[in-house]
Amino acid sequence: MRAAGIARQLAVLTLITAAVCQAAQPQRIISTAPSITEVLYALGLGNRVAGVTQYCRYPVEAQQKPKIGSFLQPDFERILALKPDLVLVIKNPIQVADRLRKLGVHAEEVNQDSIEDVFRSIESIGRLTGTEAAARKLSAELRSQLNQVRAKAQTQPRIKALFLVGRSPGTLQGMVGVGPKTFIDELVTLAGGDNLLSNSPIQYPKVSVEQVLAGDPQVILDMGDFAHVEGKPLEQQQQFFQLWARYPNLQAVKTKRVVQIDSDVFIHPGPRMGIAARAIYDHLHGAAAR
Repeated sequence: MRAAGIARQLAVLTLITAAVCQAAQPQRIISTAPSITEVLYALGLGNRVAGVTQYCRYPVEAQQKPKIGSFLQPDFERILALKPDLVLVIKNPIQVADRLRKLGVHAEEVNQDSIEDVFRSIESIGRLTGTEAAARKLSAELRSQLNQVRAKAQTQPRIKALFLVGRSPGTLQGMVGVGPKTFIDELVTLAGGDNLLSNSPIQYPKVSVEQVLAGDPQVILDMGDFAHVEGKPLEQQQQFFQLWARYPNLQAVKTKRVVQIDSDVFIHPGPRMGIAARAIYDHLHGAAAR
């Protein structure tokens, strides 16, 4: 009987401890970046997300959450009105986390510049939200996906590639490319690409037509004027190909390997990086190499 009583007491104590731990965990979390939102949902925390940015479109459930502005232009009044007990911020030049802390908000900053930074951010978010086990599982799955792409790429020839994350609508002016020390550069590299802009002194350099012609990439991955909107109309796709067709001597144009990128999966450092890496691999090496 005494043993049964002790067992019941231990069971009650376990339930109380679990309840206290749950209460201590943040229940109203605000995300200030699409990539953070994706991590939160991947960790099973969708029901605790109290607010997201206007560009948080994945998963679709996130679109129904209250909006707090954008990554670089957060609405501080809206954030305060949502009464968060945790706001997650990507390291940025406008010191959003510090500004929130001065307003009495618990704000934590994560860095997602590189692939390893992304893994560290997942682990950090797991610790902050009491989902360490889920974070470890997510990281392991993501590493496995990236390693699979890396292994396949090692059996293929290296491809000189240019990845453009933006430019002026309807022109090849104002182009911005992917430089070194970025997670996109690392995805291109592990997928078997040699980044044309790997020697740039900055992470996202401006690119001229003359630079593209001089570098003569074999594959061009061009997000154009994507601007966070997926599903370009057909006439814009036609215009896209006409823009590059003006330079028929480019290797990528000759071989019709100028690829229009119209998905945010390539620019959000987080749980979908494995999907992005596989897609980049396919664009670089073609369907025959799958």
